[in-house]
Amino acid sequence: QVQLVESGGGLVQAGGSLRLSCAASGRTFNIAAMNWFRQAPGKERDFVASISWSGGNTVYADSVKGRFTISRDNAKNTVYLQMNSLKPEDTAVYYCKLLMIGAHYWGQGTQVTVSS
Repeated sequence: QVQLVESGGGLVQAGGSLRLSCAASGRTFNIAAMNWFRQAPGKERDFVASISWSGGNTVYADSVKGRFTISRDNAKNTVYLQMNSLKPEDTAVYYCKLLMIGAHYWGQGTQVTVSS
């Protein structure tokens, strides 16, 4: 089993920054990639960013390109999401997702609220 613990959410004014973290523990010896998703009230959960665990290749949703940066620390089994130039429409619960061959795991989510 794998456990994911997210942190770093909070309330910030538009234009501000936040850094989210997601630490994985347990049977983490075969991670393929880690992703960030977000879900706003009344909306579906949407993809935000992804990073491959071995090569560090990244993919971003168009809505966050140039503002958000995903990174990882393999030694700590932790993925980060640096969020800059935040907008009110970035308000959502942010979830990390860990991908392995044949399995995936979700974190519990962390609330990000951007005030205008």
